[in-house]
Amino acid sequence: MDMPLKPNVMEDIARDSSIPPPLPLSKFFSEDDCVMLEDESGRIQLVGDRVTKARLVTGVIIAVLGIETPTGEFEVVDICTAGLASQSEQPVSEEGMDVDEAEGWIAVTSGLDIGSDGSADAQIQMLAEYLTGESGGAKEQASSARISRLIIAGNSLAPAVLTTLKSEDDDLEARKGKRYGYDGGTFSAQPTMTLSAHLLDIARTMPVHILPGESDPSGTILPQQPFPRAMFGKAASYTTFFCETNPTYLRLGSQSGGEPTHRTLLINSGQPVNDMLKYVPSSRSTPLSLVASTLKWRHMAPTAPDTLWCHPYFSADPFVFSETPDLYLVGAQDHFATKVVSEGARRCRVVLIPRFSQTGILVLVNLRSLQVKCINFSVMGMAGPASVAESLAVEAEGKQ
Repeated sequence: MDMPLKPNVMEDIARDSSIPPPLPLSKFFSEDDCVMLEDESGRIQLVGDRVTKARLVTGVIIAVLGIETPTGEFEVVDICTAGLASQSEQPVSEEGMDVDEAEGWIAVTSGLDIGSDGSADAQIQMLAEYLTGESGGAKEQASSARISRLIIAGNSLAPAVLTTLKSEDDDLEARKGKRYGYDGGTFSAQPTMTLSAHLLDIARTMPVHILPGESDPSGTILPQQPFPRAMFGKAASYTTFFCETNPTYLRLGSQSGGEPTHRTLLINSGQPVNDMLKYVPSSRSTPLSLVASTLKWRHMAPTAPDTLWCHPYFSADPFVFSETPDLYLVGAQDHFATKVVSEGARRCRVVLIPRFSQTGILVLVNLRSLQVKCINFSVMGMAGPASVAESLAVEAEGKQ
């Protein structure tokens, strides 16, 4: 897409020449944008109402039907995308998946943001106690007992900030004699220790999968590599604790209630859809609609590597959908939303996981039925009561 507001390589070179860079834009979209169809033979501008109504971003592979205008443009009548990829129908052996003996509900959260100024410490403590069955009455404990595993989809820690400001000479002098240059006066390990303590408590009762996110202490280039297990202390010694890449595929099974159920999960921490939102007007597209579109485009992150950093790849694109997952989880979103994307016999449940630090929402998904529920953890005040509310999330279907 030809977008005047989109960053380009020449601007990066200019910044390397000590020219002050402009502030990053929250949107690349403008009325002057135009859509270009490009292949090895050249490029041509696409026009028409069909293009205007389509939710297209840079990097999407499409086929178009139309006619060339006298001005050299191509007026589009119809647009064709790849459609949903095939869905695996053959059950995977138990050696290649994790099998849960419980009822088959999995818990998913994102955006704990431990260490931020507005960190929801009380809500996070309530979350840990709920998952371990240490809080609530008989009803809440019976509900938490049906949860077989926890998935944390990114942004577990807030971005690190300097606790004190020092001059360059003072900083160099303070680091002398300190192993690895670590200075407790300018960096606090307390957020990591707090997260590790919660993960240790939960890993004792159920498997835990944690993905890095945009704000986490991990490489920002996609696919993000797993956290080093050593940073989580005693939790790393448990075989039920898993550090995953971002994005990651999980193959899970449930043996409760008759025939075993096998599900393929795709999880990412939200960077692809957050980047795609910069290309479209807010009135025309929502995060949920864009995530659903990626399934039909068969590409998870079409804007990479243009405006979304990713590792170079030569033989295969790691973001291409080789198969349609049964469950597609996207973390670090502002609001919860869900819908089912289907095409023929292929069917995928898309769930946007909201930031826990802002919403206090834990999402539960039933592996057998793909039913979705929300658990809301709220604190009325410093001296007020805490509450845990459970609700079905069916009404969110198709809301966005």
